Amino acid sequence: MIPGMVTSFFAENQDLLWLLTLAIDLGFALLLYRVFGKTGLYASVILSILMANLQGPKLTIILGMQTSLGVILYSGIYFATDLLSEKYGKREANRAVMVGFLVSVIIVVMISISLLFLPSTEANTTQFSQDVHNAFSTLFNFTPRFVFGSLLAYVISQNFDVWIFHFIKTRTGSKHLWLRNNLSTMTSQALDTIVYSLVVWWGIVDLTTAIQLGLAKYLFKVFIALFDTPFIYWGRSWSVAEQDWNEPADESFVSR
Repeated sequence: MIPGMVTSFFAENQDLLWLLTLAIDLGFALLLYRVFGKTGLYASVILSILMANLQGPKLTIILGMQTSLGVILYSGIYFATDLLSEKYGKREANRAVMVGFLVSVIIVVMISISLLFLPSTEANTTQFSQDVHNAFSTLFNFTPRFVFGSLLAYVISQNFDVWIFHFIKTRTGSKHLWLRNNLSTMTSQALDTIVYSLVVWWGIVDLTTAIQLGLAKYLFKVFIALFDTPFIYWGRSWSVAEQDWNEPADESFVSR
């Protein structure tokens, strides 16, 4: 799908690829908002959760540190909920958080069920089916510790993000969007990292290693919070008309 020349270039420039991926991810979130309004931001939350689950296990080296691709995409959730908070208020942001939580639960349940299906044993597809089944098992064979830790970290940190964003906004009014965007994201991401590291990693690895893994990821999260500041200012500046999805269909079209 991607030309070999592009693949070779980014193989030698992984840090640049990371920055480009951040910009594309945030750009798609803004595109969804531009086209669909707050519905697009809900879609951005769901998309980020889906992509973080798909790419979370993929580890890579960025800026000399090992990290997960899920960090990039998961952080996009905070951008979408902060923009929802700024443009539509606390209630809409909290609704997006709960939608994301239920989507996460559904993903875990449905993928866990899919792993119960055995691969095909038809002669012409046996090897392919087994390879795909093994790949699915590697990526999505969630342990109870991972499921509990991930969902707990999500619910606590996302609700805190919405609360602290509006706590700061009540004291700054419409000014200092950069302050509430960055401070809310950085503190809630710290909370997310602490909960996830202690619940998921501690016990699998020793406490020191769990803290080290969490700190490395948190550094990336802080950078992403700073990186998305121009994007949230850009999104706030738009006057996006909300589409009424309950309006009746065009009768002239239906009559045809």
